[in-house]
Amino acid sequence: MSKYRKVHPWIPWEVNASPHDLPGYDEPLFPVVETEIGRLGAATCYDWLFPEAIRQLALGGAEVLLRVSAYMDPWGATPPMDWWTLVNRCRALENLAYVVAANQGARAEYYPPFTWPGGSMVVDYDGRLLAQADPGPGEKIVVGPIDMAALRAERERRSGHHMLGHLRTEAYAFPRADLPGGRGKEGPLTIDGNEKAIAEGKRRVNHRDTENTEKTKAEKKREKE
Repeated sequence: MSKYRKVHPWIPWEVNASPHDLPGYDEPLFPVVETEIGRLGAATCYDWLFPEAIRQLALGGAEVLLRVSAYMDPWGATPPMDWWTLVNRCRALENLAYVVAANQGARAEYYPPFTWPGGSMVVDYDGRLLAQADPGPGEKIVVGPIDMAALRAERERRSGHHMLGHLRTEAYAFPRADLPGGRGKEGPLTIDGNEKAIAEGKRRVNHRDTENTEKTKAEKKREKE
């Protein structure tokens, strides 16, 4: 048995602790479990907006990526803002893995001010929708095939579009986190504290962009000289 805890709370609305916020947290952030039906990795809702998070599951050996979400409108399962469908399909094809994604379906009068569009789905390792619930509120059941033998054979056989095999990890340097870690040592997390952390994260991104711009200018100057 393993435990997964949401790494990216939906700030500023979710004032929840991430393992990233807890000093000394030493459990795996993205655990993968071996089961009789295959290797499973799970991540919740907003974590799926971070390709790095789901890639960690895939690199950990996950063959089926599980998503449990309360992903609300307007980022739902219908155009033009069908992030729910788009993200699930992208995470499947870029990680050469099945995606099984369950989303809440509820009307605004029950949970104002939001509505949740449902649209639960099963996606194969090429990003094809194998099954999807009709978008809208209410309980629905989705059934789709998971062919583990086909997935494993494809991972072994494929040369082109094998993103896990082609990954050039050394090319992707993250010199520092954009959202400061270990914030739990400062006391309880608050909305104000989240806002400050976001501001610091933005500052780091902007500072890095400025550094890269200045570096590029300096390199061009040296080339001219």
